[in-house]
Amino acid sequence: MTDFIPQIEPWIDEQELTQLKRVIDSTYVTEHILTEEFESLIKDLTGSKHAIAITNGTAALYCCLKALNIKAGDEVIVPNMTFIASSNSVIMAGAKPVFCEINENTFCIEPDKIEELINDRTKAIMPVHLYGQSADMTAIMKLASKHSLHVIEDAAQGVGVKFNNRHVGTFGDCGILSFYGNKTITCGEGGVILTDNDEIKERCYQLKNHGRPGKGVFKHDHIGYNFAFTEMQAAIGISQMHKLPKIIETKKEIFEYYCDKLGDLSNFISPVFIDERSQPVFWFSSFLTDSRDALVKYLKDKNIGTRIFFHPMHMQPCYDDLGIEGSFNISENIYRKGISLPSSYNLTLEQQEYIIKCVYDFFGKKV
Repeated sequence: MTDFIPQIEPWIDEQELTQLKRVIDSTYVTEHILTEEFESLIKDLTGSKHAIAITNGTAALYCCLKALNIKAGDEVIVPNMTFIASSNSVIMAGAKPVFCEINENTFCIEPDKIEELINDRTKAIMPVHLYGQSADMTAIMKLASKHSLHVIEDAAQGVGVKFNNRHVGTFGDCGILSFYGNKTITCGEGGVILTDNDEIKERCYQLKNHGRPGKGVFKHDHIGYNFAFTEMQAAIGISQMHKLPKIIETKKEIFEYYCDKLGDLSNFISPVFIDERSQPVFWFSSFLTDSRDALVKYLKDKNIGTRIFFHPMHMQPCYDDLGIEGSFNISENIYRKGISLPSSYNLTLEQQEYIIKCVYDFFGKKV
């Protein structure tokens, strides 16, 4: 049997070590020159006026919410299928997440379902760019403008993703990126806040820096916290940013190879739909199959790692007391069918062909 093939792993090598040596040589370990360099690279990538490095994506979402004065009694509309950090950040801010059904094709928030959830308590919409594909930002921004709502983009999975040739996270009042260990590129942990608004930038910085406008100042005009970035994270991030174009291209090739070779199994397993307005990054190579659970177990027995889709929010045990209303048949259906196959940058052609053969074997077909 082959060695275990992980569903995802970062591309880490001597390039990260070279950047980390800069930190060691400098002796500055918290938010210094390398952090500024990393933020500059993010601004170049996204076209955002401001990029604020922060502990992680969840803290980034929290700061965005508080910078927009989201508070107790307010509601924020969040897609029903996302990683739980999206809605938890709303709760952290003291507000209530209201879950919206997803689009059956893109798995992102369904704009046609948003408006019926808007009321006097609604203050913001939080679209999530799921699995490397953009939500429909044209429709979402139109709705937000119509109802005078803020837009906070959760682009944690969207590094490099564009919608109508514009990088995600830059459409709304603010947006966030994540650099967790399994993301397209990683800092180990880490996030970045994106905004073109000077006031939001200043407020977010204060929130992550104990309520003060800069380091070494001990008069605090606001309540803030310690969500500091580190030079070690920045060092890894700088190296990863230089690798990003190659990672994006390789992940695209991996996804397209799966699609090509699994084409004869279209009655059993099908690739995710891609909105033609979106320029996706195939963070994961994701598919839908009615045999999801059995396929996951079969591939595990063959030493192949997979991942199922995010648990819908209305089914989360920790949200039992939120009083969630509505029908989420699409979310449930996609959740039951969704599987992500291995798609690391380091995945070899031999490994991918082995995975494909195992999928054929599972469905009783010949490659």
